Amino acid sequence: MKKSILTLICLIAAIGISQAQLFPTFKVGLKGGLGFSSLRSEGRFLNSDTKTGFQLGAWGRVGIAGFHVQPEVYYASKKAGISLENGEEGDATFKSMDVPILLGTRIGIGPIGARIQAGPVFSFAQDGKVVNLSEATNWDAYKKNSTGIIGGIGADISSFTVDLRYEHGLTNLNETGNQKIRMWTIGVGFSFL
Repeated sequence: MKKSILTLICLIAAIGISQAQLFPTFKVGLKGGLGFSSLRSEGRFLNSDTKTGFQLGAWGRVGIAGFHVQPEVYYASKKAGISLENGEEGDATFKSMDVPILLGTRIGIGPIGARIQAGPVFSFAQDGKVVNLSEATNWDAYKKNSTGIIGGIGADISSFTVDLRYEHGLTNLNETGNQKIRMWTIGVGFSFL
């Protein structure tokens, strides 16, 4: 009898959890974070040191059947230390509006859960500068729009979110150096819907 009652309770709980993931969900929130970025170049054109930047923006999440789409828009400051093959050294700063469109899944019960997400990110440069380098590698030599892929993990605790992500640039940012952005980010957010 005890086994039957325990089995029935487990079955009801499992059905309740699976049904909860079938209903549509919608969240909107704000986020901020730190980005640790560098530039990578094929060949020996440059070496890049990791520098710290920031991100501030908004996100939304629409989910159904255990999966979700999470579009975001945020202002990002990406920085990198640059050492050229000829001995020149400098710093690059890229300020952009980034728009990732993430696909993911969430595992959890109620307000507590873990997420895994991945998708494209589109960056639209707003401003930037390259200091202490020759004219050949100044800000004007860099492309103003770029694409990449982004992926990571996150956790939801009630209305708060925490994310750890990696961004891998696909666009060559500088036509002469075949440079691509690489960045780790850690962010926190708050859902108000």
